[in-house]
Parts: sequence; structure tokens; C-alpha cells
Amino acid sequence: MPNDLAPGQLLARGVCRHLISHDFVSLVELVPTPGLRVDVMALGPKGEVWVIECKSSRTDFITDRKWQGYLEWCDRFFWAVDADFPTELLPEGTGLLLADAYDAEIVRMGPETRLAPARRKVIVHKFARHAALRLQALRDPRRPPLVGIGAESDD
Repeated sequence: MPNDLAPGQLLARGVCRHLISHDFVSLVELVPTPGLRVDVMALGPKGEVWVIECKSSRTDFITDRKWQGYLEWCDRFFWAVDADFPTELLPEGTGLLLADAYDAEIVRMGPETRLAPARRKVIVHKFARHAALRLQALRDPRRPPLVGIGAESDD
């Protein structure tokens, strides 16, 4: 296992591995709008959009002041934590995954709040462009990124 991944990144990897078993494709560190960066965004087989925030510690959770802003960018919201995390800290009415670097388990399904069609179109477009740009970078790593396109601005 690579030692250069932070604890939250390891959780995200396990979450992404689990989501594919539910036929969800996922991206890590997607920017839905300036000022917000979700840990994992997943796109389901019927167009469902899930956001999963990975919290590696109590401090990581307590210092997160932006998570409620993610709710307007998904149909379901989840926390992903490891088995040692004090889950009683997590807000009611949110989903929960227990995860490690290798897998995850959905413990509590987040309530569904369907995105408005216009918002869904915007986020699915961002998801597709972000995925395509990452694939392009893998295919041609020496090509400089497009001006204005990157992890923080994406569009």
C-alpha cells in the first residue's frame, strides 16, 4: 500500500472500491462549485449522484464547516469513517459508510433528496469533464493542462 496517501485518501479508496460493487462510478476531490471540494462523488446507473465525505478523525470532522454546502449537489449524502471513529458525532439524517483502505460497507443509507434537473445536468457535466481530464492526463502526462482547467476550477 502506498505510504504517500493520507488517512482520508485511504478511506476514499475503500469507498470507491465498494461503490463499484453497487454499479456506481466515482471520482475523488471533485469541485462542484468554487469553495467546495467533495472527497468522493459517485454517479449511479440511473443517474443518481451521491457525495461521500471521508473523515479520518474527530478533529477532521469537527473542523469541517462546509459539509452542509454539499447537500445541494447530491441526491444522497454520506460520511465515510473507519471502525474507530466515534459515529455518535455524525448528524442524524445523513448516510454512513464504515471504510478502510480496501473496502467499505453502507451502514446507514442517506435520505434521498432528488436534485433539480438543471442542477443534475450541471453536476453530471462537471463529473464527465473531470473524469475525461483525468483520463487525458494519464494518457498524456507531459501535456500541460488546459488554462483554467484543474482540480480547483474544473470548468
